[in-house]
Parts: sequence; structure tokens; C-alpha cells
Amino acid sequence: MSERPVRGPRGRLSLRGRLLAISLLLLVVALLVSNALVVALLQRDLVRQLDDRLRVAATVSARLTDAAGLTDLSDAADDRAQRARDAVGQQLIGDVHVVGLGADGRVLRVVRPAAGSPPALPRLDAAAVGGLDGRSFEVPAVDGEGAWRVVAVPLDVPEAQGGGPDARAADGRSVVVAGSLAQVDATITQLGVRVLMVDSLVLVLLGVAGWFAVRAGLRPLRRIETTAAAIADGDLSSRVPEPAASRTELGRLAAALNGMLDRIEAGDAARAAAVDLMRRFVADAGHELRTPLFGIKGYTELYRMGGMPERADVDAAMSRIEREAARLVRLVEDLLLLARLDEHSAAADLPLRPTPMDLRTLAADALHDLRALDPGRPVTLTGPGGGPPGGAPVLGDEARLRQVTSNLVGNAVTHTPPGTPVRIGVGTEDGLAVLELHDEGPGMSQEQAARVFDRFYRADDARGRTDSGGAGLGLAIVDSLVMAHQGRVEVRTAPDEGATFRVLLPRHG
Repeated sequence: MSERPVRGPRGRLSLRGRLLAISLLLLVVALLVSNALVVALLQRDLVRQLDDRLRVAATVSARLTDAAGLTDLSDAADDRAQRARDAVGQQLIGDVHVVGLGADGRVLRVVRPAAGSPPALPRLDAAAVGGLDGRSFEVPAVDGEGAWRVVAVPLDVPEAQGGGPDARAADGRSVVVAGSLAQVDATITQLGVRVLMVDSLVLVLLGVAGWFAVRAGLRPLRRIETTAAAIADGDLSSRVPEPAASRTELGRLAAALNGMLDRIEAGDAARAAAVDLMRRFVADAGHELRTPLFGIKGYTELYRMGGMPERADVDAAMSRIEREAARLVRLVEDLLLLARLDEHSAAADLPLRPTPMDLRTLAADALHDLRALDPGRPVTLTGPGGGPPGGAPVLGDEARLRQVTSNLVGNAVTHTPPGTPVRIGVGTEDGLAVLELHDEGPGMSQEQAARVFDRFYRADDARGRTDSGGAGLGLAIVDSLVMAHQGRVEVRTAPDEGATFRVLLPRHG
């Protein structure tokens, strides 16, 4: 399958592009936040370590420097200052600035000068140093570039023997040790550069991997898109391939789409069948209506042209017109009945007047009708399939059910040779009331039996239809009336084995 461009026709990102962009954006935010937190924690730890070393260095320097060493310029004082510088150098790495302050905060001596720009120390008199209590603080450099961490502690000089002037001179004096933050800043900067390089490499690798991962993950959506395009082109048989993991979102989506497509295809087939059925129905109805109308029209034109000079000719023509008109009336009434049944069946409001009754009454009437229509035809009354007849109580519209039996009787008389035996069965079977009519006529094939209840259908070849046959609506009316009574009609037939029509209705009581 060819890949689609990342951007749509209006320049908007595709779903795959949006997913990848959102994922990378979240990853960038996560990396920035986590790395910033790590760098901030590392910087805090480095500053804390520098402060600890400054406090140790300040304590050691205060002990190695006596009060006289801050003002005396002798060799002994220089030696003490050198030892203080060495002690500070052992504790600290980097630029260090050490000074001695008087009680008023004035600088008495620079024990170790800074290599670069020194710190801009505030005024640290004895009260200020005592208030700090050994806590460190941060000051900028004199030139404004860089910063220093500063620790100030009181001078710690052992009391001279006998309490000489040295002890008095040490009152209020202090030592200040400042360490540059340049090395900490350099470490943080170097770490930030390396983190950015690693993050960039990670983003590139994850972007490439995410591209292929999103592409593979959206492959089912592309198949759905292809299926939708095929359906839009008219191929309703296309289906979305369902993934192996049917419990995932894509699996449930594919199953739902396939179910919807099944219903769409079934609905389209049903609509096509309905349209075809309606087309055939209109054509058949027009054909059935045209035949008697043409007969009536022919006789009227013949009369108008003077082709019936005798009274007997006029009477014969009027009799034929009356028969054709009656045929038209029956056909129109049958069509109206089917239309009403279809309409009310769809609305679940059937045009029936049900009352308790027994199908044995209808079976007895059908027996008398058959004998009256064809006195030479053997007719027997039995139970369903044989045996003695039984009761078949139902709740139905007697007039409509009598129309059902009349149509079945007329169908048997019309489509079987005279003298063909007929059996009428009535009773109950499997909790249903049964009325059946079996003839030993020529029977029908399975294809013909499947369409025997279609409107305007007549199995002429198999049933030997005579000229007195109807329009092919009798069995359709039987089927519709029985369904209106919440029942069904069955036909059991085979070539040269006759036919059995069974009406099954819900048993009442």
C-alpha cells in the first residue's frame, strides 16, 4: 500500500503525524523537566559541598592564625599566614580568598588573595559575624562576573599565658574564607551541554522508532480507510480485516464496522428486492387489470359500431361485460386487502375481529364446498396427517379464516384434475391448531413451492391451470391472513405426489 503524505490537503498534520508530534512533545517536556531537576539537585549538592569545605577551611585558618598574626609583619607572622594558606589549599580546590577582619569589619590582612576578581564582601563586624553563626552566604565578584560563597568565623586564639595583651587583641576579630563558584558553574554548564547532546540523540532515535511504531499501529486504520473507499465505490461486500487481538480498540472498531456493513448490505439487498418485487407487482397487476378492461372495451366498441344488431347479441355482450367487471372487482378487492394487511401488519394494528372459535367448523364447511363444486371428487375429513379429526380452538376472525379455507379449496379445485381425491385434516399438533388440505394432484417442484405464496405467481405447468384460474393472489392472501393471526402456512409437495397446505395457528385456551 502506498504511503500517504504526512500533511493533508489543507496543510494539516495527519493522524500519524499528530501522534508522533504529541509523543515527541511530551518526551521533550519530560526530558527537560527531569534534566532540569537533576541539574538543580546536583548544583545544590555541589554548593553544599563547597560550603562544608569552606567552613572546615575557615575553622582551620582561624586556629592557625593568632591575633598578632593579623597585624604583625614579622617572619613569624608570615610563617603562620603561610601555614594558614596551606591549610586552606588542602581543603579547597579552585580560586580562594582568605582575609582577616578587625572587630569593626576592617580588613587587617589578606591571608590568601584571590587569583581573579575578589568577592565584594559586605561589612562584617564582630556583631555581624556572630549573627551568621558559621552559616555561608553568597556574594558577587567585585567586577560583577561570577559569584563567591563566603564563610566568616571568629578568630580562635588560645588565651596567652597569664592573660597577656594578645588575648585582648583577639577580641572581635574574625577570619573570612570565600570560595569561587566558577568551578561549580563550569561543571553545571558542562553537564547541561552533555545532557542536551544525549537528549537530542535520544529524541532522534525515538522519533525514528516512533515513526515506524505509529505506522505499524495505524496499519489497521489504513485498511479501514481502504475498505471505506471500496464501499463508497459501490462494493458493499468489502469487510474490514479484524486484528488478532479482538479485545483492543481497533478490534472492537473493526467488529462494529463489519456488523454495520452487514446490516447495510442486507438493507441494500432488501431494498433492491423490494424495488424488484414492486416492479413485478405493478407489471403483474397491470397485466391482470388490462385483460378484463380490454374485454369490456372491446364489447363496448363493438356495440357502438353496430356489431350487435340483435337483442340476443347485446344480452350476451352485457353478460360478458358483467363477468369481466366482477373479475375486476374481485381483483381490486384482493389488492386492497393485501395492501391493508401489509399496512396494518407493519403498524402492529391488524384489521381483525378475533373471537373464540374452532377450526372444525371451517373444515366441515370446506368439505361441503368441495363436494358442491365437484360432486365426483372423493373428500375425507381426518385429523392432521390422518386419524380421527380433533378440536382446534383458536382466537380468530371467522370471516377472514373462512376466506382462507375458501381460497385453499378454490386452489385445490382449480389446479387439480376433476375427481382428484382431497383430504381435509383438523386438530392440534405440538400445541398448535392445525387445518390442512391435501390433494393427490400433480404436485410442484421445490422451486415452485418456494414461490407459491408470492403475489401473481402461478405454477401453471406443474398444476395444470385452467382458463378459470385466478390472478395468482389467492395463496398470497392466505399467507397474509394467517400471519395476521400470528400463525404460518406450510406447503409440503413434490412432483406427482400432490400437495399439502397446512395452516398452523396459536391454540386458544
